[in-house]
Amino acid sequence: MITLAVSVTLLILGYLVYGKVAERYFGMEPERPTPAFTKNDGIDYIPMKGWRVFMIQFLNIAGLGPIFGAILGAMYGPVVYIWIVFGCIFMGATHDYFGGMLSVRHGGASLPELVGTYLGKNMRMFLRVFTLFLLLFVGVAFVSGPAKLLYTMSGFNLTFWLGLIFLYYILATLLPIDKIIGSLYPFFGGALIFMALGVFISIIIRWAGGSLTLMELSPATLMNFQHDSATNTIFPFLFIVVSCGAISGFHATQSPLMARCLRSEKQGRQIFYGAMIAEGIVAIIWATAAMNYMGDVHGLNYAFTHPLADNAAIKPDPAWLVNEICRSWLGKTGAVIAVVGVVACPITSGDTAFRSARLTIADMFRLNQKKVSSRMIIIIPLFIIAFFLTFVMRDEFARIWKFVGISNQALAAITCWTIAMYLAMKGKNHLMMSLPAFFLTAVCITYILVAPHSGGGLALPLRSSVILGVTGAALAFIVFLSALKKKRETNQ
Repeated sequence: MITLAVSVTLLILGYLVYGKVAERYFGMEPERPTPAFTKNDGIDYIPMKGWRVFMIQFLNIAGLGPIFGAILGAMYGPVVYIWIVFGCIFMGATHDYFGGMLSVRHGGASLPELVGTYLGKNMRMFLRVFTLFLLLFVGVAFVSGPAKLLYTMSGFNLTFWLGLIFLYYILATLLPIDKIIGSLYPFFGGALIFMALGVFISIIIRWAGGSLTLMELSPATLMNFQHDSATNTIFPFLFIVVSCGAISGFHATQSPLMARCLRSEKQGRQIFYGAMIAEGIVAIIWATAAMNYMGDVHGLNYAFTHPLADNAAIKPDPAWLVNEICRSWLGKTGAVIAVVGVVACPITSGDTAFRSARLTIADMFRLNQKKVSSRMIIIIPLFIIAFFLTFVMRDEFARIWKFVGISNQALAAITCWTIAMYLAMKGKNHLMMSLPAFFLTAVCITYILVAPHSGGGLALPLRSSVILGVTGAALAFIVFLSALKKKRETNQ
């Protein structure tokens, strides 16, 4: 219980202390007009109440990410606490805050346009393509999964559920942001928070009653508990498995949605930094639940590598564990909440992924989105491709999805380099974000080199992969410093 309590406390203190440091570094101006007023179009640029924007941002970046990722991260043992807590405070929340506020300062610009401003035209072009692929893959992935779950629970035809979810996605992408997303998200976000709080309270009650023993972070448990720890090492795999809850590049594609709805820059810390801290707390809660529900980490690892004894056809996975924990700890109410979480939460990540894709394309071609016809020009081909991937290449996409994890962290690294360049150009110490950028770059390069072929990597030896990964990150740092020097010379 000490580790859980300290972790949650540190995350809250991170928001109160380091969040203000990030805010001061950025130079927040509460009286400065935001894009919600200067570009108000009634579609994407709409001033909204702070609590509503927070709930939308929280659900945009969270969904099932901090639950499933934390559960898989728990298989490594208590070391996952370190990554979630310190990754969230010093990397993820700071990444989200600066990413969102840079979008606010640049008129609600999408991520590729921000990257192009600070890292150059070539990076802008690369990221336009990279981001669109990632958003499309995320959107399609969050069609098939919920549809299959609904099909299993209801018995209705799978195609019916796929079509219904796609219809919702089209409407959520097309209509003003305050109509569907702004109306539904606060309720779904509330369900996600309620589920996490319910699990948190259950952990405390069971621990106090002696029916639950919690593994603590200590020198003795600071090790890799994975059953195949020789190949599934903490570095780099843990930092890829647990992205949401620590740091996620997908968040940088979502923050511009809310950057267009802020009433004041003063709301930035609460919405961007705060939502990420809330996600970190959710991740800590679920990592703790997963680590101890089966007795200990060994029980969790055994369960996830063996079929159920009473049903050999079922192999436990994060969705199964969420359902088991909610049903046994929270009763009938928990079972309903689990359904909402496992079905609704991924859908709420998919719809904003498609909406972000529309806005990214609109920014790319400078297409005003006030008219329905302008939005339809983008939406029609976008969803034709999505339909094709879902209905025709379903099995192929399942394999492609394995690349999304590494793509997510690669995007986070690029965003961190962008923020570091912004800080440096403002005459501030860029190490606040260039060091996280260096670390993530090393993680991504190492993963690509060492991961098995089926996981999107080259399956090279770990030691040489780590050396090459760190060397690649060092070279990226040198390129960054060289580009910074040229920019400063140009501006003199």
